[in-house]
Amino acid sequence: MKDTTKYVGLDVHKGKISVAIAEEGREKPRYWGVVPHKYESIRRLVKKLGDPTSLRICYEAGPTGYKLHRFFLSLGIECDVIAPSLIPQKPGERIKTDKRDAVRLAQLFRAGELTSIYVPTEDDEALRDLVRAREDAKEDESRAKHRLTKFLLRHHIYPPEGVRTWTYKYREWLSTLTFERSASSTVFQESFHQLQEIEQRVKRYEEEIKTQATEGVHAQKIQALQALRGVALITATSLVAEIGSFKRFVHPKHFMAYVGLIPSEDSSGDRRNQGNVTKTGNRHVRRLLIESAWSYRYQPAVKGQLKKRQEGQSASVQAISWKAQNRLHKKYYRLLSRGKESGKAITAVARELAGFIWAITQEMEDVPTSNL
Repeated sequence: MKDTTKYVGLDVHKGKISVAIAEEGREKPRYWGVVPHKYESIRRLVKKLGDPTSLRICYEAGPTGYKLHRFFLSLGIECDVIAPSLIPQKPGERIKTDKRDAVRLAQLFRAGELTSIYVPTEDDEALRDLVRAREDAKEDESRAKHRLTKFLLRHHIYPPEGVRTWTYKYREWLSTLTFERSASSTVFQESFHQLQEIEQRVKRYEEEIKTQATEGVHAQKIQALQALRGVALITATSLVAEIGSFKRFVHPKHFMAYVGLIPSEDSSGDRRNQGNVTKTGNRHVRRLLIESAWSYRYQPAVKGQLKKRQEGQSASVQAISWKAQNRLHKKYYRLLSRGKESGKAITAVARELAGFIWAITQEMEDVPTSNL
């Protein structure tokens, strides 16, 4: 007799995993116990649970990453990684334990009430780590600059007239500063040195990003996206790293919804009320799209760096880029003429820009890898 399907909920932590099982049907889920977070222990658990083909396993996305998911797949077991923010919660529930979480996962998984996330390939995950590390380093750089300028402000030290902050002349001026007290001198020198170290780290990240954009598995897609105005090397690489395969979005509206750029809605009966954008999904991609959308305030043109980036791209990709410039530029000023705030107008432009990005990636993902 074929084993019935077992829905297994795992509450995963660094050192241990709580396990619960919900048999197919309407029986109450049961708590199985705790196993160490080690592959040999998990392998023994799978043998005890029965036929691997009858198992369906899930766990919440978290700091432990996707290694466990890939391990289950290597054993021939279906495994879903669940979006934590989309797990239904009982109103008024005030007790939370690993046991309850595992049982709840198994129960909801059996009922089909859980939302799985897209699990990137190992190549995509490595590229995502790279662009996010660069993003973190840029934030560190910004904080280091802020601390240094505020230190100078507290000491009433101002740059010479006509010298803009963080230009070459400004940095030359910084290197000439001296202080009466050794304590202040040490603080300044260490802050300045820390900033320089961070800037060097950013450069190393960007060199590797450049390498991945020309030699990596997604090089062709990254190069094609750079044909769009406002989408240069870092933005194009970051978009590809965050999304992985754009083929999972069968329509551009699905991509717009994924990045949280569609309007929220509260409608009932004949009443239809739309509000601000949902801001759900991938915030990194949403920020990139908003930043890129500001480029479409300017008159459509293909010149300078954009012209260089379009060299060697197919006629269809260049046509999409030109259509995006004209359409999005007009949309921005049309919305302003209707009294929309510039921020809301840019959000609307970013939403449509997502559609043009989707269109380019659909063409690129149809091209065989051998053509790279």
